[in-house]
Amino acid sequence: MTDEARVREMIAQLWDMPYGAAHIAAAEEAVRHADALDSADLGFHARMAATPAYQHGGEPAKAFVTFSWCLAEYDRNPARYGANDAELLRWYFKYVISSLTKFPEVPLDRTYAVLDDMQRRFTIGGHSLHAVYQYRWVVANHLGDEAAADEWYAKWSAAARDENSDCAGCDPTSKVSHLVSRGCDEEAVALGEPVLAGQLGCREQPQSILTELMLPYLRTGRLDEARDAHRRAYRTVRGNVANMGDVNQHIHFCGVTGNEVRGLELIERHLDWLDRAPTPLTAMYFAAAAGLVLRRLTEAGHGEVPVRRAAGEISVAALADDLAAHARDLAQKFDERNRTTHQSRKVAEWLTAEPIVDYLPLTATARPLSAPPVADAAPAEPAPVVVDVPESTTVDELLDMIDHGYSTGDERRSFALVRVFAERFGAGGLADDQAARWADYQAGGAANERGDLAEAERLWREAVRLYTELDLPDRRYTASGRLGLTLCELGAGDEGLPMTEEAAAYLLTQGAPHLRASAAHRLSGALLSLSRPEEALAALDVAAEYAPDSPNPYTVFAVALSRAQCLGMLGRVSESVVAARQAHGGFAELDHRAGRAASAWAMGLGLEMTGDGEGAVAAFEDAIAHLSDGRVIADARRHRAHLLAATPRAAEVIDDLVELVALAEERAPVGVRTGPRADLPSAQIRFDLAVAYRHAGRLLDAAEIAEEAVPALAAAERPDLADRCRYLLASIYRDMGETDGALALFDQLTVNLDGFDNAPARGQMHEEAAEILYRLDRDGEAAARFLAAAETFRASGLILDELRTRRMSALSLRWAGDPEAAVARLEEADACLSGVPVDEPPARWERAMLGYDGARVLLGADRLDDALARLDGVAAQFRSIDAYAEALQVELFVGELLLRQGRAPDAEAQLRPVLGAAPTGSDLSQNAAWLLCESLEAQGRSADAQRIRDEYGLDA
Repeated sequence: MTDEARVREMIAQLWDMPYGAAHIAAAEEAVRHADALDSADLGFHARMAATPAYQHGGEPAKAFVTFSWCLAEYDRNPARYGANDAELLRWYFKYVISSLTKFPEVPLDRTYAVLDDMQRRFTIGGHSLHAVYQYRWVVANHLGDEAAADEWYAKWSAAARDENSDCAGCDPTSKVSHLVSRGCDEEAVALGEPVLAGQLGCREQPQSILTELMLPYLRTGRLDEARDAHRRAYRTVRGNVANMGDVNQHIHFCGVTGNEVRGLELIERHLDWLDRAPTPLTAMYFAAAAGLVLRRLTEAGHGEVPVRRAAGEISVAALADDLAAHARDLAQKFDERNRTTHQSRKVAEWLTAEPIVDYLPLTATARPLSAPPVADAAPAEPAPVVVDVPESTTVDELLDMIDHGYSTGDERRSFALVRVFAERFGAGGLADDQAARWADYQAGGAANERGDLAEAERLWREAVRLYTELDLPDRRYTASGRLGLTLCELGAGDEGLPMTEEAAAYLLTQGAPHLRASAAHRLSGALLSLSRPEEALAALDVAAEYAPDSPNPYTVFAVALSRAQCLGMLGRVSESVVAARQAHGGFAELDHRAGRAASAWAMGLGLEMTGDGEGAVAAFEDAIAHLSDGRVIADARRHRAHLLAATPRAAEVIDDLVELVALAEERAPVGVRTGPRADLPSAQIRFDLAVAYRHAGRLLDAAEIAEEAVPALAAAERPDLADRCRYLLASIYRDMGETDGALALFDQLTVNLDGFDNAPARGQMHEEAAEILYRLDRDGEAAARFLAAAETFRASGLILDELRTRRMSALSLRWAGDPEAAVARLEEADACLSGVPVDEPPARWERAMLGYDGARVLLGADRLDDALARLDGVAAQFRSIDAYAEALQVELFVGELLLRQGRAPDAEAQLRPVLGAAPTGSDLSQNAAWLLCESLEAQGRSADAQRIRDEYGLDA
């Protein structure tokens, strides 16, 4: 390839590159090489390609130079250049005029001179002045000359559109901007919405028109549309500094919708852009928009919150002052150049703006600065038990009633009777035995009804003392066992466990039989609270032996529930599920709400751990229906939501997860956060919510929540979960078409997953990135990534994966136009076959695909005979694993190769069965019919070919 040809190829590649720093660097390299060859033609075309690179890459001032050079060269030698070059130059006038207004050091006379030159050229060429009028409006609007702006707007709207006009999305966007500046919001919305309903192929749409419509939507009460416009548009503009003007509007939008926290996130994300702003005008409005958000944060009491930036942290209040001063200073420079006060007025309006609405939630989990607490999701408490106690009831009779309720498991009745006793007899004057029982029963209420273990400890100590003095051993050891369990639960196991052990030893050998099960059960509870599950399980064996003798019908099932908890702690999960299921069945039959809820919860945890997601969901749903503790309900909802998030029932749990995020945030430290909160529960719930949104088909919501979860998981020092969430986010980006974001995350994951144990996952990341590049026709890059995946799979001993990715690397090289490298890579893939099994269906598939794709690679290298030979038997391989569509595709390819060899009769014989078997109307059917017609024409059978064309609707 000659030097000139190489430069021309460099220039051609520029037109297909995405905008950004790499595009600019490539354009400047092309210009340097063109100038080194001293070729005016190459210099012209290199600069013509560089001009949009600068304009859309965030360095529009450089476009002034390239445009001027090209315009002068064109004027010197117009015959050398074509109509397309002239049209591009007319288009570039618009770039330059728009940008000239944004540099205060550029005199207005120069801008008007360029405008006049533009109009002169358009007039001489017989073009519509539609675009000229638009850019005269741009200048007038910048100056704040409303009369002139209105005049040019009217002429612009009346003039005929032509090839020089902005596209069908961008032209209305500018008109919407004019209407918004005049307060004509309804007209702006009416003008913009038909554009959004159409098909917009421009790179700047629909994000630009959505950005312009945010305020009209907001001011006309179309809040859902305003939120959607912000969310959709910001995602598209946030990655390129050239879009800084749009980003400024999104920060301003946050400031006037009560979204100061999100506004601060955007400011931190883009603050470094201020030092490399495309123009002083965009820098000015960034400073003004950010100044608005930071002022409101300061006024809300968050002025000392640190803001991260490259130069070091600065407080919100200090940065607000700095940016406001910067915005005012730039506005003054523009006004001095313009001889108006318009820009200073606009900057002042932005800096001092007040909310248009108090608060517009931008995401499902977003909350304003001063949000009220979120209540725990607890059902209404059951109605209190009403007891009818005759006034004639004595102290001892009422104490016996309380005792009967406790011993038979009717605790709620006992609690109610305790309240009655307190009202009637609690003031004092009790005999010692009565006082002992009263303290005992009060302690039970404190512990089991109110959860006040400290008060329960005090009362049980008093009861034990009195029972000891009265020499009532059964009551003494029952109370001391309860006291010991309470002490263990309070963390005083050194005192509490011996007390519980002594009580159990006495009651199991000398106590009344009906007390034995409870004594052993209490001992197991004390041991379990001290994380001694093996010993607790042994105590439960004893409790189970005596449980049938207990007057409490729930004892058997309470012991089974405790057994489930012990077995779970010991990792004997399957046995735990069996015990929990036994407890759940008994409690449900006896209509014991709390026991049923607790056993359903334990059963759900066990089933989740054993992989029975469906059973676990049913168990958690039963627990939720019967629990009364709001926090436990939230945990059960969280587990249920986690299990359903990646299923077809994902939509059912989205609202639950949104509430759970809010609950988790309420329990975390309050205040404005400028970075991710190191709050693992909240981050994990966000992760599940992102999964649920994705499976429910709500990709935008999924992306935004996952973007919040990734840094939060990282801040919570869970890199494993953060990487899982990055992978989820990369997949969402891919599905949304945000391929740059997806590729960046896959790149990051290949680094994060470095290490032998992670090699298979790292290979997968390389392969998924390669698949994106392949679909984007970035075939050379795809080939390299497929090869990286293959090498990683090879190191992991994953031979089928290596074979697949080497095959795809070879095919990518074929499409990249490097047939020699493609064949060499194909030979590497062929070398993998020796380690591939013969009979397993996945191996048969890979062998067949290697045959098919290998033939395509060989065809690209003009090795037609080899390609045909390689396809021998491939269709049969596909049919052996019921891949009939693939088999037909191979047979179609064989027919095409026969036709290329000039073997038309053989091609016809090959293609007719394919056509007969292909589904009617499919691409396969159409292609087979087309190739069959070609084979018939080659044999001089035009009439037969025409009949096929007529039958299949083909154009000759």
